[in-house]
Amino acid sequence: MANRTTIHLDINGEAFDLAIEPRVTLLDALRDHLGLTGTKKGCDQGQCGACTVHLDGERVLSCLTLAVQAEGRAVTTIEGLSRPDGTLHPVQAAFLAEDAFQCGYCTPGQIMSAVACIREGHAGSDDEIREAMAGNLCRCGAYPHIVAAVRKAAEVMS
Repeated sequence: MANRTTIHLDINGEAFDLAIEPRVTLLDALRDHLGLTGTKKGCDQGQCGACTVHLDGERVLSCLTLAVQAEGRAVTTIEGLSRPDGTLHPVQAAFLAEDAFQCGYCTPGQIMSAVACIREGHAGSDDEIREAMAGNLCRCGAYPHIVAAVRKAAEVMS
């Protein structure tokens, strides 16, 4: 058995202890060790954005982030965006209202990036939104609806 280390993670406000190999990515820790499958594995090379999560409020690609790098930091996944009572985050609600998904595979990463895009102040125009969201790919081509959803959510959140 390979070398294992125990790490302590704060994910969506809950504490978790994991005994994992140091080379395990945050994506694999979330999906395979904790059962948080909302974060998707797309390219596994940091090129598609499907695995986007927040680490201390900043968006990161969890397929390129080692789980040990998240120790002592706050991780937010798509499962942690809605309120405990089930009320959707304004970005989630806007994605539904604007039909900003087709197959839905990229949607969790798109939503996590959209939340960060708005928080970073990059939702002033459609061009600015497109630029800020450029790291998230959608094979179905729902981009016009995604941009509309980010614009709508930014208006609600301002």
